[in-house]
Amino acid sequence: MKPRAYTCPYCSDAYETLDALKSHMLATHKTDPMPQPEDVIRLTVNGDKYSIKVEPEWTLYYVIHDLLGLTGVKLFCDRGACGACTVIMNGRAILSCMTLAIECDRMTIETAEGIANAEHPLVEKYVEHHCMQCGYCTPGFVVTSKALLDKKTNPTAAEVQQALAGNLCRCGTYPQHTKAVLETAQIMAEKRQEAAK
Repeated sequence: MKPRAYTCPYCSDAYETLDALKSHMLATHKTDPMPQPEDVIRLTVNGDKYSIKVEPEWTLYYVIHDLLGLTGVKLFCDRGACGACTVIMNGRAILSCMTLAIECDRMTIETAEGIANAEHPLVEKYVEHHCMQCGYCTPGFVVTSKALLDKKTNPTAAEVQQALAGNLCRCGTYPQHTKAVLETAQIMAEKRQEAAK
């Protein structure tokens, strides 16, 4: 009978005996921090750090909305077609309902709550231009708009419309979103000019 292999949790090297594995770990990994279990992910969400044990089938939406309680992330279609569950992950707008949480270890995520807490001018412009009726889709629009403005400081109306094309609004407030985003871009440009003086 073949002896059982013992695997190093750091480098995945296999050893025939437990004593051989112990010797390897003491010689090679003595000062390394303890390895995380495979089903634990570390996330930074709106600046706060979390370590969460997840199941392989859990979506990022489920973790953010149901476990962390950030309800600005909405579940509208659950098929990646509406944009209501949009978050910014490592600088890119993504659909949290279509993203497995287990694949998000060490990611930095921003939600509508984080944007509001940072007092981003986009939030005030969305209110000023009445960009919502029922408001259910609004957080997804705000997050997508912020992701656009993070990458493109002076977007055109066509670029705003293209960026928001994946976000659906049952109330039909589409023209107002473009106005809000363009005015926010102008405010942010003025702030950058002021800071450069």
